[in-house]
Amino acid sequence: MDDGNEKAVLTDVDEGIATVTFNKPWKLNAWDTPMRAEIAEVLRGWNTDTRVHAVVMTGAGERAFSAGQDLDETEKLQSGSDGAHWFQSWRAFYNAIRDLDKPCLAALNGVAAGSAFQVAMLGDVRIGHPGVRMGQAEINAGIPSITGPMLMLPRIGLSRTIELSLTGRLMDGAECHAIGLIHYLVGRDDVIGKAREVAALMAAKPAMAMRLTKARFRQVTQAAFEEAFENGAAYQAEAFASGEPQAAMRAFFAARRARRAARGTSQA
Repeated sequence: MDDGNEKAVLTDVDEGIATVTFNKPWKLNAWDTPMRAEIAEVLRGWNTDTRVHAVVMTGAGERAFSAGQDLDETEKLQSGSDGAHWFQSWRAFYNAIRDLDKPCLAALNGVAAGSAFQVAMLGDVRIGHPGVRMGQAEINAGIPSITGPMLMLPRIGLSRTIELSLTGRLMDGAECHAIGLIHYLVGRDDVIGKAREVAALMAAKPAMAMRLTKARFRQVTQAAFEEAFENGAAYQAEAFASGEPQAAMRAFFAARRARRAARGTSQA
């Protein structure tokens, strides 16, 4: 297994298309606070970079776009105030995507769970393959879902938003495509190529019209975004003060260690 010494965020700009790759495949590209801050800084820089006309987000490896929050970090939160502060830290990360004046595409190469599902929804266009799995799995880790439902509601409706949030299940690529969450469903090896094709199409549109259209979408969704961050911290504070998320994460780690031990025994 990789020891994590590689860069967590890889970037490339080619023919006007900038690609950011979440590069922790040994952790299914899960992000912690420093990694999120780095991604946000990259996106803010590209927003004013005249070389960049479209942005593609993807994950390293074949297993994950991103598993979302790195539970090694959140398991260490000790109080309600820790939970509230952690929740508020997502605002700058999500704003870095929302504030892009340029088209932003998610090239989904694998699982996108929890906050990574939210990041994919914050993108303008999503490209994936049938093996992709996406969903709002936060409840499985004892974390109340706040921003996820806010993003799902206008995209897939209240009924499905409730079902996904309360079950924590992940949808496959076919279901995501059927309900409009994945716009282009292609073969596993064609995801990046299709993402670049669509990015090039969007990058060729008049830049001011693109900027103003995206600004209008931000305007009509801003109230829900503000409400989620205004009220969500109290929910996270109550949850983390109870210790339930931390206990759920410890149980997850124990089950993972047991699975790894069983695999090691079976291979002996």
